[in-house]
Amino acid sequence: MNFRERLIHIHHCRGAGWQTIRKLLSMDPELRMLYDLTVQDFHTDLHLPLGRAERLFHDLHHLDMTALLTQYRNSAIHIITVFDDEYPELLKAIYDPPWVLYTLGRMDLLKAQPTLAVVGTRRPSAMAYQNMRELLSPLIQRGWVIVSGMALGIDGFAHELSLNGKTIAVLGSGLYHPYPASHRRLFEKLTAKQLVISEYPPHTPPHQWQFPVRNRIISGLSRGVLVVEAKEKSGSLITADQAMEQGRDIFAVPGPAFDPHYKGTHGLIQQGAKLVMSAEDILDEFGEF
Repeated sequence: MNFRERLIHIHHCRGAGWQTIRKLLSMDPELRMLYDLTVQDFHTDLHLPLGRAERLFHDLHHLDMTALLTQYRNSAIHIITVFDDEYPELLKAIYDPPWVLYTLGRMDLLKAQPTLAVVGTRRPSAMAYQNMRELLSPLIQRGWVIVSGMALGIDGFAHELSLNGKTIAVLGSGLYHPYPASHRRLFEKLTAKQLVISEYPPHTPPHQWQFPVRNRIISGLSRGVLVVEAKEKSGSLITADQAMEQGRDIFAVPGPAFDPHYKGTHGLIQQGAKLVMSAEDILDEFGEF
């Protein structure tokens, strides 16, 4: 195996999270000694709990990567590592870029610019849908890439609006397990005409903890994040917080002053997010591309 294949292999192993791979690369930048490491090495040198070290060691020596990689190729899944030229520069610049991305669809969209993340509630009001049509349509017509998470509500509608433009969906599960199940048809449209990506190996089922983690990719791919409608405690605010840490611009759509559906959005505006009333408010921030 070459370095790239070794990295993809360790990325498939249970117990090998982002920090574990970072420590491995720090100790052995080419991963040349990877297959010589023992369970005790993983436990002692990488400070992994013993059970986790045993699972990592087992997968490292029992996964049939040749068969898996063949299966991915047959499924038209393309794999990109953070060291490959195809890897998007904006995402590479964040603190914790995914070591590996698994993609289905138009690879050219990973390098397309400008990009805008669109996030919000899973239960939008009629006003939110109307706001999205008015705000996003001019951007889509100008060739902007709309990035979102294929979730119910705002995410899914952002992708639907962009199907004849450019859009990237970032999953919180593997490509063989698109979530939610009710968006299966949308997933098929996106993989046929647009791009779907995940940092999780394709066979990874959805788990609740994975979705907040993937939000850093949604913001990391984007020059700015538009929050359309969000309550005070909302997953969309996690994406906004990560965008702030990454130095991205935050845009928020205002709503009725005392509407609880907009409490999170109004909080972002109080914290300095740019209040958005038209597409021009976003275009003015970035100028012409």
